[in-house]
Amino acid sequence: MNPQEPTPLYVALGDSISIDEYAGGAGRGAASLLARNRDDDFPSWRGYDLGGMPWHLLATDGGTTTTLLADQLPRLEHLGKNPSIVSLTIGGNDVLSCYGDTRAALEMIATVTSRLRHVLDRLRAVAQPGARVVVGTVYDPSDGTGDTASVGLPAWPDVTEVLAQLNAGLSAVALESGGAVADIHGHFLGHGLSRGNPAQRDPRPADRDLWFCQIIEPNAWGANGVRAAFWEALGGEMPVSTPRSR
Repeated sequence: MNPQEPTPLYVALGDSISIDEYAGGAGRGAASLLARNRDDDFPSWRGYDLGGMPWHLLATDGGTTTTLLADQLPRLEHLGKNPSIVSLTIGGNDVLSCYGDTRAALEMIATVTSRLRHVLDRLRAVAQPGARVVVGTVYDPSDGTGDTASVGLPAWPDVTEVLAQLNAGLSAVALESGGAVADIHGHFLGHGLSRGNPAQRDPRPADRDLWFCQIIEPNAWGANGVRAAFWEALGGEMPVSTPRSR
Protein backbone atom coordinates (compact mmCIF):
# COMPACT_ATOMS: atom_id res chain seq x y z
CA MET A 1 0.00 0.00 0.00
CA ASN A 2 1.19 3.49 -0.80
CA PRO A 3 1.92 5.12 2.61
CA GLN A 4 0.14 8.26 1.42
CA GLU A 5 -3.10 6.39 0.75
CA PRO A 6 -5.81 6.58 3.46
CA THR A 7 -6.08 3.54 5.70
CA PRO A 8 -9.29 1.57 5.06
CA LEU A 9 -11.73 1.86 7.96
CA TYR A 10 -15.25 0.55 8.52
CA VAL A 11 -17.67 2.32 10.87
CA ALA A 12 -21.12 0.98 11.85
CA LEU A 13 -23.71 3.51 12.97
CA GLY A 14 -27.34 3.27 14.03
CA ASP A 15 -29.49 1.01 16.16
CA SER A 16 -29.75 -2.55 17.46
CA ILE A 17 -30.11 -4.02 13.96
CA SER A 18 -26.32 -3.58 13.77
CA ILE A 19 -25.15 -4.54 17.28
CA ASP A 20 -24.00 -7.80 18.89
CA GLU A 21 -26.22 -8.06 21.96
CA TYR A 22 -29.31 -9.81 20.57
CA ALA A 23 -27.27 -12.10 18.33
CA GLY A 24 -25.61 -13.76 21.31
CA GLY A 25 -22.64 -11.60 22.20
CA ALA A 26 -19.46 -10.04 20.95
CA GLY A 27 -18.60 -10.70 17.33
CA ARG A 28 -22.01 -12.13 16.43
CA GLY A 29 -23.96 -9.04 15.31
CA ALA A 30 -24.43 -7.88 11.74
CA ALA A 31 -21.68 -5.26 11.69
CA SER A 32 -19.27 -7.65 13.41
CA LEU A 33 -19.98 -10.34 10.82
CA LEU A 34 -19.43 -7.88 7.98
CA ALA A 35 -16.06 -6.97 9.50
CA ARG A 36 -15.06 -10.56 10.24
CA ASN A 37 -17.12 -13.68 9.53
CA ARG A 38 -17.63 -16.34 12.19
CA ASP A 39 -16.61 -19.36 10.16
CA ASP A 40 -17.95 -21.78 12.77
CA ASP A 41 -21.49 -20.38 12.46
CA PHE A 42 -21.45 -19.48 8.77
CA PRO A 43 -18.92 -21.64 6.94
CA SER A 44 -20.29 -20.69 3.52
CA TRP A 45 -19.33 -17.09 4.30
CA ARG A 46 -15.66 -17.92 4.89
CA GLY A 47 -13.69 -15.17 3.18
CA TYR A 48 -16.80 -13.05 2.51
CA ASP A 49 -16.02 -10.22 4.90
CA LEU A 50 -13.93 -7.06 5.11
CA GLY A 51 -10.78 -9.08 5.59
CA GLY A 52 -9.57 -7.77 8.90
CA MET A 53 -10.14 -4.09 8.04
CA PRO A 54 -9.99 -1.91 11.18
CA TRP A 55 -13.46 -0.94 12.33
CA HIS A 56 -15.54 0.78 14.99
CA LEU A 57 -19.01 -0.21 16.19
CA LEU A 58 -20.75 3.04 17.16
CA ALA A 59 -24.33 1.78 16.74
CA THR A 60 -26.26 1.58 20.00
CA ASP A 61 -29.25 -0.27 21.39
CA GLY A 62 -32.32 1.93 20.98
CA GLY A 63 -30.54 4.24 18.56
CA THR A 64 -32.66 6.94 16.90
CA THR A 65 -31.94 9.81 14.54
CA THR A 66 -31.68 12.00 17.65
CA THR A 67 -28.97 9.88 19.28
CA LEU A 68 -27.27 9.42 15.92
CA LEU A 69 -26.91 13.18 15.53
CA ALA A 70 -26.21 14.01 19.17
CA ASP A 71 -23.92 11.14 20.14
CA GLN A 72 -22.79 8.76 17.43
CA LEU A 73 -21.73 11.28 14.78
CA PRO A 74 -19.78 13.39 17.29
CA ARG A 75 -18.02 10.21 18.45
CA LEU A 76 -17.09 9.48 14.84
CA GLU A 77 -15.94 13.03 14.23
CA HIS A 78 -13.79 12.93 17.38
CA LEU A 79 -12.09 9.69 16.37
CA GLY A 80 -9.77 11.62 14.10
CA LYS A 81 -10.10 8.84 11.55
CA ASN A 82 -11.84 8.88 8.17
CA PRO A 83 -13.98 5.86 7.28
CA SER A 84 -13.92 4.27 3.85
CA ILE A 85 -17.05 2.20 4.52
CA VAL A 86 -20.04 3.19 6.67
CA SER A 87 -23.16 1.16 7.40
CA LEU A 88 -26.21 2.78 8.96
CA THR A 89 -29.40 1.23 10.33
CA ILE A 90 -31.81 3.84 11.62
CA GLY A 91 -35.44 4.96 11.66
CA GLY A 92 -37.21 1.97 13.15
CA ASN A 93 -37.07 3.18 16.74
CA ASP A 94 -38.14 6.69 15.73
CA VAL A 95 -41.30 5.32 14.12
CA LEU A 96 -41.84 2.78 16.90
CA SER A 97 -42.09 5.71 19.33
CA CYS A 98 -45.33 6.65 17.50
CA TYR A 99 -46.72 3.11 17.56
CA GLY A 100 -50.44 2.99 16.77
CA ASP A 101 -50.69 6.64 15.71
CA THR A 102 -50.47 6.69 11.91
CA ARG A 103 -50.50 10.46 11.53
CA ALA A 104 -47.71 10.90 14.06
CA ALA A 105 -45.74 8.07 12.45
CA LEU A 106 -45.95 9.67 9.00
CA GLU A 107 -44.82 12.98 10.47
CA MET A 108 -41.95 11.14 12.13
CA ILE A 109 -40.95 9.59 8.80
CA ALA A 110 -40.65 13.10 7.35
CA THR A 111 -38.46 14.02 10.32
CA VAL A 112 -36.34 10.88 9.90
CA THR A 113 -35.69 11.55 6.22
CA SER A 114 -34.82 15.18 6.90
CA ARG A 115 -32.39 14.21 9.64
CA LEU A 116 -30.92 11.46 7.47
CA ARG A 117 -30.01 14.01 4.81
CA HIS A 118 -28.16 16.01 7.45
CA VAL A 119 -26.46 12.86 8.75
CA LEU A 120 -25.25 11.88 5.29
CA ASP A 121 -23.92 15.38 4.66
CA ARG A 122 -21.91 15.19 7.88
CA LEU A 123 -20.70 11.72 6.99
CA ARG A 124 -19.42 12.89 3.62
CA ALA A 125 -17.48 15.65 5.38
CA VAL A 126 -15.65 13.18 7.63
CA ALA A 127 -15.41 10.15 5.33
CA GLN A 128 -12.63 9.43 2.86
CA PRO A 129 -13.17 10.56 -0.75
CA GLY A 130 -15.17 7.89 -2.53
CA ALA A 131 -16.25 6.25 0.73
CA ARG A 132 -19.12 3.79 0.42
CA VAL A 133 -22.09 4.56 2.64
CA VAL A 134 -24.82 1.92 3.02
CA VAL A 135 -28.22 2.70 4.55
CA GLY A 136 -30.35 -0.25 5.63
CA THR A 137 -34.10 -0.55 5.33
CA VAL A 138 -36.22 -1.72 8.29
CA TYR A 139 -37.55 -5.27 8.50
CA ASP A 140 -41.09 -6.45 9.30
CA PRO A 141 -41.48 -9.16 11.99
CA SER A 142 -45.01 -9.85 10.67
CA ASP A 143 -43.67 -10.74 7.19
CA GLY A 144 -46.00 -8.26 5.54
CA THR A 145 -49.18 -9.51 7.22
CA GLY A 146 -49.54 -6.60 9.62
CA ASP A 147 -50.71 -9.14 12.20
CA THR A 148 -49.26 -7.30 15.16
CA ALA A 149 -51.38 -9.22 17.67
CA SER A 150 -49.60 -12.44 16.74
CA VAL A 151 -46.25 -10.90 17.65
CA GLY A 152 -47.58 -9.60 20.97
CA LEU A 153 -48.26 -5.99 20.01
CA PRO A 154 -51.49 -3.97 19.95
CA ALA A 155 -53.35 -3.80 16.65
CA TRP A 156 -52.18 -1.18 14.14
CA PRO A 157 -53.88 -1.72 10.75
CA ASP A 158 -51.64 0.78 8.96
CA VAL A 159 -48.35 -0.61 10.18
CA THR A 160 -47.24 -2.25 6.91
CA GLU A 161 -47.98 0.89 4.89
CA VAL A 162 -46.15 3.03 7.44
CA LEU A 163 -43.15 0.72 7.24
CA ALA A 164 -43.26 0.84 3.43
CA GLN A 165 -43.21 4.63 3.51
CA LEU A 166 -40.33 4.65 5.98
CA ASN A 167 -38.29 2.34 3.76
CA ALA A 168 -39.12 4.33 0.65
CA GLY A 169 -37.93 7.50 2.39
CA LEU A 170 -34.72 5.92 3.69
CA SER A 171 -33.93 4.49 0.25
CA ALA A 172 -34.62 7.73 -1.61
CA VAL A 173 -32.38 9.81 0.65
CA ALA A 174 -29.58 7.23 0.54
CA LEU A 175 -29.59 7.15 -3.25
CA GLU A 176 -29.91 10.92 -3.60
CA SER A 177 -26.77 11.30 -1.50
CA GLY A 178 -24.79 8.85 -3.62
CA GLY A 179 -25.05 6.05 -1.08
CA ALA A 180 -26.34 2.50 -1.43
CA VAL A 181 -29.37 0.75 0.04
CA ALA A 182 -29.12 -2.49 2.00
CA ASP A 183 -32.46 -4.24 1.45
CA ILE A 184 -32.75 -5.65 4.96
CA HIS A 185 -36.53 -5.67 4.64
CA GLY A 186 -36.37 -7.86 1.55
CA HIS A 187 -33.81 -10.25 3.01
CA PHE A 188 -35.96 -10.81 6.10
CA LEU A 189 -39.27 -11.59 4.39
CA GLY A 190 -40.25 -15.16 5.23
CA HIS A 191 -38.09 -15.26 8.36
CA GLY A 192 -40.52 -13.76 10.87
CA LEU A 193 -44.11 -14.60 11.76
CA SER A 194 -44.55 -16.93 8.80
CA ARG A 195 -41.67 -19.02 10.17
CA GLY A 196 -42.37 -18.97 13.91
CA ASN A 197 -42.68 -16.66 16.88
CA PRO A 198 -40.62 -13.46 16.51
CA ALA A 199 -41.14 -12.80 20.22
CA GLN A 200 -39.06 -15.84 21.22
CA ARG A 201 -35.99 -14.85 23.25
CA ASP A 202 -33.31 -17.33 22.17
CA PRO A 203 -30.50 -15.57 20.29
CA ARG A 204 -29.65 -18.88 18.57
CA PRO A 205 -32.91 -20.79 18.03
CA ALA A 206 -32.80 -24.28 16.58
CA ASP A 207 -34.65 -23.06 13.50
CA ARG A 208 -32.04 -21.05 11.62
CA ASP A 209 -34.76 -19.66 9.33
CA LEU A 210 -36.35 -17.76 12.24
CA TRP A 211 -34.39 -14.52 12.33
CA PHE A 212 -36.03 -12.54 15.15
CA CYS A 213 -35.97 -12.50 18.93
CA GLN A 214 -37.87 -10.25 21.35
CA ILE A 215 -40.12 -9.23 18.41
CA ILE A 216 -37.97 -6.50 16.89
CA GLU A 217 -34.38 -7.71 17.31
CA PRO A 218 -32.24 -9.76 14.92
CA ASN A 219 -31.02 -12.99 16.48
CA ALA A 220 -27.77 -14.66 15.40
CA TRP A 221 -29.29 -15.92 12.15
CA GLY A 222 -30.97 -12.57 11.56
CA ALA A 223 -27.64 -10.82 12.07
CA ASN A 224 -26.33 -12.89 9.19
CA GLY A 225 -29.30 -11.72 7.11
CA VAL A 226 -28.47 -8.10 7.87
CA ARG A 227 -24.81 -8.73 7.05
CA ALA A 228 -25.87 -10.29 3.75
CA ALA A 229 -27.85 -7.16 2.89
CA PHE A 230 -24.86 -4.95 3.72
CA TRP A 231 -22.52 -7.15 1.69
CA GLU A 232 -24.85 -7.16 -1.30
CA ALA A 233 -25.21 -3.35 -1.16
CA LEU A 234 -21.42 -3.03 -1.17
CA GLY A 235 -21.33 -5.06 -4.38
CA GLY A 236 -19.87 -8.18 -2.84
CA GLU A 237 -20.38 -11.56 -4.45
CA MET A 238 -22.87 -13.58 -2.42
CA PRO A 239 -22.13 -17.13 -1.21
CA VAL A 240 -24.16 -19.63 -3.20
CA SER A 241 -25.98 -21.00 -0.17
CA THR A 242 -27.11 -17.62 1.20
CA PRO A 243 -30.84 -17.85 2.13
CA ARG A 244 -33.00 -15.17 0.58
CA SER A 245 -36.78 -14.71 0.60
CA ARG A 246 -38.83 -12.04 -1.12
